[in-house]
Amino acid sequence: MNLEGNNLPQNVAELQKIIENLHQKLDQNNLEKTNLHKKYQQISDEKRSLEKKTQSLVKENKSLEKKTETLEKEKKILLETTRLLRLKLFGRKSEKLNLPDLFSQLSLFDEITEDYESLVEGNTPIETMVKSHKRKGGGRKPLPADLPREEVIHDIPEEEKICGCGCTLEKIGEETSEKLEIEQPRLYVKRHIRPKYACKNCEGLETKGGTVKIAPVPLQILPKSFATPSLLSHIITAKFVDSLPYYRQAKQFARHNITITRSTMSIWTLKLFERCYPLEKLLFKESRSGPLIQIDETSFQVLDEEGRGPSTKSYMWVIRGGPPEHPTVYFRYAPSRSSNIPKELLEDYKGIVQSDGYQGYNFLDKQDGITHMGCWAHVRRKFSEASKAGSGKKLGKADKALRLIAKLYRIEKDAREGELSHDDLGNLRQGKSTSVLEEIDDFLKSNLNKVAPKSLLGKAFKYTLSQWPRLIAFSKDGSIPIDNNRVENDIRPFVVGRKNWLFNQSSAGAHASAFFYSLVETAKANGIEPYKYLRYLFESIPHVTSEQDYKFLLPNLIDKELLK
Repeated sequence: MNLEGNNLPQNVAELQKIIENLHQKLDQNNLEKTNLHKKYQQISDEKRSLEKKTQSLVKENKSLEKKTETLEKEKKILLETTRLLRLKLFGRKSEKLNLPDLFSQLSLFDEITEDYESLVEGNTPIETMVKSHKRKGGGRKPLPADLPREEVIHDIPEEEKICGCGCTLEKIGEETSEKLEIEQPRLYVKRHIRPKYACKNCEGLETKGGTVKIAPVPLQILPKSFATPSLLSHIITAKFVDSLPYYRQAKQFARHNITITRSTMSIWTLKLFERCYPLEKLLFKESRSGPLIQIDETSFQVLDEEGRGPSTKSYMWVIRGGPPEHPTVYFRYAPSRSSNIPKELLEDYKGIVQSDGYQGYNFLDKQDGITHMGCWAHVRRKFSEASKAGSGKKLGKADKALRLIAKLYRIEKDAREGELSHDDLGNLRQGKSTSVLEEIDDFLKSNLNKVAPKSLLGKAFKYTLSQWPRLIAFSKDGSIPIDNNRVENDIRPFVVGRKNWLFNQSSAGAHASAFFYSLVETAKANGIEPYKYLRYLFESIPHVTSEQDYKFLLPNLIDKELLK
């Protein structure tokens, strides 16, 4: 409808109708506008809702990504742990590093991601000046010359000693070969007979003292017992050197128709400990008399401990010390792994103490007069475990760390084969080992943030850096060993025995075990055969009258000529 100009109708009714139509259109437009505004509001609300949902989904996605990342890390750690446990159960126990073999295996699949040349270069020997020496040859060692010999002659028949020309053959030499024979242990009874004497004439009325005369009973370490020093030495050696439990020894005796129960052997062991107890204090004193102490501990079970359950862990503590030329190995039983135990063992000691990274030894860093040293064998073991637990498909940071540690041990090996003095070894360490230590330090610090903290490799990094001041101290003194392996070797027979006898029945038995392990391991450390030492000790104890007599019965101070 055109309403412009003169086109408007002149009729009022028509104009009103036009106005009404315009009002209706306006109302309709307003209604549409209102509806559109409502739709717009609805769409805006939906948009805001979607934006919120999107933001929520983004957050949830990020959260899920973090969870996935965490689960992946946990999965890797669990796989590491599983592989490590399988290797401990079924794999070889050696920590020996053999990188060339590793290269030859992995290169078949092109999966080495480390710099090949740098690793190969790290595996090349380090040039070290050492004294000239001859390496020991291989082959079978000859049988001991002091063993009795029984000759068996294998000769040809007499008729074969005639030559084809009719002359008698003459002996021009012989060929000799030695075979080792063994007989079962020879058991026999030694009867001690003491004749009695009396006077039949006066029936002793004319004699002062008793009417019957008889020689005194020979002094015995266990009076009123049929156990002799030889038998007791055999039992103690079998238990604490050969790790043979008493119940197995009882079966061995039973095969010879002799009844010695394990309870009897246990009682004898406790009584022997009581008779020899003065040696325990003297041995502890000797172990603290040297410039260096190495300390370690291991767990075991004691069933009948007052106030404690049978499954509660107890501990055997070991310190190796004493003068370097007469070393001692001292075992101490304790019901806990508290730092109070090493504090008691090392109270007032002045010198060097070498230990692993157990936090119970941390007090040594602040104790006056003590230099606390670390153990590179423990560091190497942690990286070795991380390497073994890896996927095995590529060389990684654990392998590189092991290669660097191998450099340190190669220097020690060359020095040992060259028979360097402590001063020469100290100079060698200052010249060679310190540069390797700097290389290890740089490697650890530059890669610390690149490894998962909870992984085996992350733990190895953290352990090494936390021990660093203790680990580098050996490079300043040639008299200090690079690791704690000596005391670990001393404690190993106890660990092997623990697998056989499983537990101690009582705390008294645990103390006795600690004492006899101390004796036999100190004897071994001084090149003494434990059985010979124990037999001489048990024969001598009944005749000891002073502390000085006890002191010279210690395995590190005894005259070896007496044991021949």
